[in-house]
Amino acid sequence: MPMEARDIENLIRESFPNARITITDLAGDGNHWAAEVIDESFRGMNRVQQQRAVYASLKGKMDGAHGELHALALTTKAPE
Repeated sequence: MPMEARDIENLIRESFPNARITITDLAGDGNHWAAEVIDESFRGMNRVQQQRAVYASLKGKMDGAHGELHALALTTKAPE
Protein backbone atom coordinates (compact mmCIF):
# COMPACT_ATOMS: atom_id res chain seq x y z
CA MET A 1 0.00 0.00 0.00
CA PRO A 2 1.52 3.35 -1.02
CA MET A 3 2.21 5.99 1.59
CA GLU A 4 0.53 9.38 1.61
CA ALA A 5 2.34 12.72 1.80
CA ARG A 6 1.16 13.40 5.35
CA ASP A 7 2.46 10.00 6.51
CA ILE A 8 5.89 10.71 5.06
CA GLU A 9 5.94 14.17 6.60
CA ASN A 10 4.83 12.85 10.00
CA LEU A 11 7.65 10.30 10.08
CA ILE A 12 10.25 12.92 9.18
CA ARG A 13 8.77 15.45 11.62
CA GLU A 14 9.20 13.01 14.53
CA SER A 15 12.97 13.36 14.11
CA PHE A 16 12.99 16.95 12.85
CA PRO A 17 10.16 18.75 14.69
CA ASN A 18 11.22 22.26 13.64
CA ALA A 19 12.07 21.49 10.02
CA ARG A 20 10.47 23.03 6.98
CA ILE A 21 9.27 19.96 5.09
CA THR A 22 7.79 19.90 1.60
CA ILE A 23 6.51 16.63 0.16
CA THR A 24 5.68 16.39 -3.56
CA ASP A 25 4.11 13.50 -5.48
CA LEU A 26 6.36 13.44 -8.56
CA ALA A 27 4.34 11.14 -10.79
CA GLY A 28 0.86 11.61 -9.36
CA ASP A 29 0.78 7.92 -8.51
CA GLY A 30 1.45 7.97 -4.76
CA ASN A 31 4.63 5.94 -5.27
CA HIS A 32 7.27 8.42 -6.43
CA TRP A 33 7.86 11.23 -3.97
CA ALA A 34 10.22 14.14 -3.46
CA ALA A 35 10.95 15.62 -0.04
CA GLU A 36 12.74 18.82 0.82
CA VAL A 37 13.82 19.01 4.44
CA ILE A 38 15.37 22.22 5.75
CA ASP A 39 16.55 22.02 9.34
CA GLU A 40 19.08 23.79 11.55
CA SER A 41 20.39 20.43 12.78
CA PHE A 42 21.94 19.89 9.33
CA ARG A 43 24.37 22.78 9.81
CA GLY A 44 27.92 21.42 9.70
CA MET A 45 26.83 18.08 8.23
CA ASN A 46 27.67 17.05 4.69
CA ARG A 47 24.86 16.11 2.31
CA VAL A 48 25.33 12.35 2.83
CA GLN A 49 25.06 12.76 6.62
CA GLN A 50 21.93 14.89 6.24
CA GLN A 51 20.24 12.41 3.94
CA ARG A 52 21.14 9.43 6.11
CA ALA A 53 19.53 11.19 9.06
CA VAL A 54 16.31 11.71 7.10
CA TYR A 55 16.26 8.15 5.75
CA ALA A 56 16.73 6.88 9.32
CA SER A 57 13.62 8.85 10.33
CA LEU A 58 11.58 6.83 7.83
CA LYS A 59 12.00 3.79 10.09
CA GLY A 60 12.51 1.17 7.40
CA LYS A 61 9.57 2.22 5.23
CA MET A 62 11.89 2.18 2.17
CA ASP A 63 13.51 -1.16 2.98
CA GLY A 64 13.39 -3.92 0.40
CA ALA A 65 11.27 -4.46 -2.65
CA HIS A 66 8.08 -4.45 -0.58
CA GLY A 67 8.70 -1.24 1.38
CA GLU A 68 5.72 1.05 1.75
CA LEU A 69 7.69 3.97 0.33
CA HIS A 70 8.85 3.04 -3.15
CA ALA A 71 10.91 6.07 -4.23
CA LEU A 72 11.93 9.30 -2.52
CA ALA A 73 14.05 12.01 -4.11
CA LEU A 74 15.53 13.85 -1.16
CA THR A 75 16.86 17.40 -0.86
CA THR A 76 18.28 18.47 2.51
CA LYS A 77 19.95 21.63 3.75
CA ALA A 78 20.37 23.97 6.68
CA PRO A 79 18.41 27.22 6.60
CA GLU A 80 20.12 30.14 4.92
